Amino acid sequence: MTHTFKNTPIYYSITGSGPAMVLLHGFLESSTIWNEYIAALSEKHTVITIDFPGHGKSEIVSKTHSMQLMAKVVKSVLHELNIESAILIGHSMGGYVALAYTELFQDDVEKLILLNSTPTADSEERKQNRRRALKVLDHNAEAFISMAIMNLFSENSKKRFTSEIETLKKEALQFPVAGIQAAIRGMINRKDRTDVLANFDKKKIMVCGNEDPIMSISDSKVISETTNTELIQLEGGHMSWLENTDEIHKIMHFIE
Repeated sequence: MTHTFKNTPIYYSITGSGPAMVLLHGFLESSTIWNEYIAALSEKHTVITIDFPGHGKSEIVSKTHSMQLMAKVVKSVLHELNIESAILIGHSMGGYVALAYTELFQDDVEKLILLNSTPTADSEERKQNRRRALKVLDHNAEAFISMAIMNLFSENSKKRFTSEIETLKKEALQFPVAGIQAAIRGMINRKDRTDVLANFDKKKIMVCGNEDPIMSISDSKVISETTNTELIQLEGGHMSWLENTDEIHKIMHFIE
């Protein structure tokens, strides 16, 4: 289905009935990453998936897609569906958006799951890497997308999920380059929201992979302790929704 936000088509899906659960994908992903989960979750929930601007089937809203902007996209979709409050589950960048949403609309968030994500801002080194990525995308988007997706997986997972990785690459290559760059600018500029996570006093879980090449497990442990957030450690890399489907199913059902 299509929602219009600032004259821009935003793709979303809605399935099932019951308490609302919103699934938010990561960078270079789309709502299709949740396909395997929707049938089971929608037995007890109204499950909403959304393609962020410039990703999947959604078009570009602006030169920079800040986390706040994408959070407002989510709110706009939910408003159209007459959904006031929801459980938020966000993978990586989707977790950044979930925290921005929580900051803006805290009373409307029932529970929060951050998959392979963090409330902290980018380090200066990470920002520099992202700025380099913006330039590479101007000249060789295909090489960047292929490398960036491969780098999200642990070495073992690269071998286990060869076909799934190719599918992710193929889909991401359909995204407009300017949309990918808009998300990168938004991630560079995002602020630290550790206090948002700490102050959220309902059920909250961080899920991390013990071989995540992007987010270290030691950092996740510190954040978990300082924000009083439950931490669940899984085997694998940055893509727990794919690498650990059984465990993620259980976590999503457990948060009910």
